[in-house]
Amino acid sequence: MKINFKLFALLQDYLPAEAKRTNSLSIDVTETTTVMEVVERFSLPLKMVHLVLIDGHYVAPGERASRTFKEGETLSIWPPVAGG
Repeated sequence: MKINFKLFALLQDYLPAEAKRTNSLSIDVTETTTVMEVVERFSLPLKMVHLVLIDGHYVAPGERASRTFKEGETLSIWPPVAGG
């Protein structure tokens, strides 16, 4: 099945070149694929995986190893952000 995968800020560097302009990529996953498996698939550093949303709903760190996907969902990941 297909889901949308979006990375923001510095994490965009982990997307394939063709996806960097839109920060979005359609990827194939199985019904048993978890959020953490997608993170590992793209070699995202865990310390950079801060805010994780699926269709706009927060996925807590403790749920990321078990949360699977439904067709067409959007997984969005942001790194920690500092400001001042």
